[in-house]
Amino acid sequence: MVDFHSQYIAAGGNRHPAAAEWDPVTGLLAFGSDSNVALWKPLMKGEDHQGLTALLGGHSDDVNAVRFFHPAAAWPHLILSGSVDRTIRLWQTDSTANLVYKTVGILEGHAASVNCLDVAPERQLVASGAADATIKIWYLDYVENQWRTSLLQTIQTSPKFLPLNLRLAVLGPNALLLAAAGTKGNIYVYASRSSHELVHQATLSGHEGWIRSLAIGSETYEPNSDLLLASASQDKYIRLWRIRQHHGSTSGEDQQPGEHFDFESLLSNKTHRVNTLSGSYSLTFEALLLGHDDWIYTVSWQRTAGKLRLLSASADGSLAMWDSDAASGVWVCTTRLGEISIQKGSTTATGSMGGFWIGLWSPDGESVACLGRTGSWRLWIYDKDQERWLQGVGITGHTKPVMDIAWAKDGSYLLSTGSDQTTRLHAEWIHDERCASWHEFARPQIHGYDLNCIDTIGDFRFVSGADEKLLRVFDEPKGTAELLRTLCGVRHASEQELPEAANIPVLGLSNKAVEGPLEPPPDQAASADANTLSNIPVSNDIGFQASNRPPIEDELARYTLWPETEKLYGHGYEISAVAVSHDGSLIATACKASSLDHAVIRLFETRDWRELKPPLVAHSLTVTCLQFNGDDRYLLSTGRDRQWTVCERDGGDLQLFRPKAKNSKAHSRMILSACWAPLVVGEIFITGSRDKSVRLWDLQKTYSEPMNSMTISAPVTAVDILGRLVESMLVLAVATESGDTSIHFLEPTTLNIKSSYSLRDR
Repeated sequence: MVDFHSQYIAAGGNRHPAAAEWDPVTGLLAFGSDSNVALWKPLMKGEDHQGLTALLGGHSDDVNAVRFFHPAAAWPHLILSGSVDRTIRLWQTDSTANLVYKTVGILEGHAASVNCLDVAPERQLVASGAADATIKIWYLDYVENQWRTSLLQTIQTSPKFLPLNLRLAVLGPNALLLAAAGTKGNIYVYASRSSHELVHQATLSGHEGWIRSLAIGSETYEPNSDLLLASASQDKYIRLWRIRQHHGSTSGEDQQPGEHFDFESLLSNKTHRVNTLSGSYSLTFEALLLGHDDWIYTVSWQRTAGKLRLLSASADGSLAMWDSDAASGVWVCTTRLGEISIQKGSTTATGSMGGFWIGLWSPDGESVACLGRTGSWRLWIYDKDQERWLQGVGITGHTKPVMDIAWAKDGSYLLSTGSDQTTRLHAEWIHDERCASWHEFARPQIHGYDLNCIDTIGDFRFVSGADEKLLRVFDEPKGTAELLRTLCGVRHASEQELPEAANIPVLGLSNKAVEGPLEPPPDQAASADANTLSNIPVSNDIGFQASNRPPIEDELARYTLWPETEKLYGHGYEISAVAVSHDGSLIATACKASSLDHAVIRLFETRDWRELKPPLVAHSLTVTCLQFNGDDRYLLSTGRDRQWTVCERDGGDLQLFRPKAKNSKAHSRMILSACWAPLVVGEIFITGSRDKSVRLWDLQKTYSEPMNSMTISAPVTAVDILGRLVESMLVLAVATESGDTSIHFLEPTTLNIKSSYSLRDR
């Protein structure tokens, strides 16, 4: 039996403050990635350091909120995810070792996007807030090995606001508190007076912008300890509120339950009263934290050595750690991580960082992780010997659909390009003889247009097409070549002839080659405090500090660009497809088209980058895929006009192609992908279509009917075939619009399917 397993998953995180949580029990960090929930164990090392461990697919739209749910010890734990598709999914696994989660329940009832979640496992409760301006309270029960759910309460926000964050707190045996905040500058406090029914009892005002995050932490380990509520706002401030059980009269004027109260001054310390079955509680303003220069997206509490600390993440590109001074009780920022006063306001692709959207503590408080604008996770680990925070290897990935991928001709690395306007290089980091893991090693192209297609030209050059009328050719710089040689064992014979490095001029789209290594900005060291000096990349022969690890996110964005060497013109609309011959001498390209005039295939030769005219007329609508066969004799094209065409190289002029065969009714819907089988089995190619079928054709036989056909459960978006036989079988991979990928083993002579495997849970 053939065994398949996932070796590398690259996916960027969703930029929503509630879309991630670091679980203190399992050590898993779960976050929303497009319509999936991604799982990562940041602190795993050695051979287990494989980046993302799983992607949980089930939602039909972006995941906005993620929470772990750990009920009674005898019950399995859950991951809860809320999505733009208006549902909340419950994911369960039987063992945390295999990380195989399956949907065991779906909570439905919201009329708009679910924006936030929180849980109270002691009470088996889940709170959800949505863009329909409602908060719902759900009850979860585990009976006869099945989860049963019920809706307990729906709270209509009044005055109407959209909840962006919720926090549940158990105050006593019969007391439950809910803090809700969102698109108004107030925090609305609800408390239970009977069983699970929550009633609005206080309004905490003071913020002057939307409140993006709330966090509640216990000040001590004592059962009746005060609670601290932290709120982070777009007004650039953090406010702390103290929740204390009321034992008598309070200083200032008490607010009656349910009465709306406005502070008389910015730093008012008047008391709000909340009544529950377990007693009365007071809410008072504690502190105002100033220090960020832009919106604050998240706040999170962590207890380390009995001391409560606060972590905040901001759009100003920094993480701040706040501690209460033991003598005065004043909250001060003791540590700041990230990018500080570096290229702020820059509009260049390498300098526009966009800040941090999520900041999370590790379970032990010795590490922090944060999500940036590019969808990448940064990781900092506290080094006790050096007494400073050091940046470790995080994870990266595209934040929008990946449109195309291409292997280097020798298979040493993989290039991917997508609608997030980036091209990324992925390779295997060889730690030692027994340990290796895949990572992003370079970001060769950061563009101003969505990228649609890519292919490699030899081992150190590639060509890409975007939503523009030209194609761009890039050469590998010495920095990337040395990095791949040092950490991945990839060697290229012509390394000495490569350009040094590249950068993007302000307001430019073209990567320009530069002589000498790239230096960090001159004001970087001067603007960073003591806690960030260790994170400043030091310039060396390859432009950044990367002698023993893959480049981190800051280095990827600044120091791993590839210089652009050529532009290929000729098309009238956005580029849709590109293919490079195996010998690297020809490039075939196509663009989006709605007429014969533009639905042409243009050929360029790579010696002096001139177009070979006339262009090939083969389709009437957009060409979706181009593929050369193994000996570059044939060029296969497919299109939105539902047909495939094969052009043959002219024997007298190897740079001239002529139409050889076509089938105008190959599929009933547009053909999105195609590939050639290895030459050893003949002139066989495969097409995949939105009509949910894969068809196999033999160019040496009839063109009108396929040799074989496969029915797939969803529209086919990509097909590819292994370039060699495995156990005398062809190996075909099929990917669908639903995200499923399957592997099929075919008999070479009859093209019959011998076995098939789904990669959904692998």
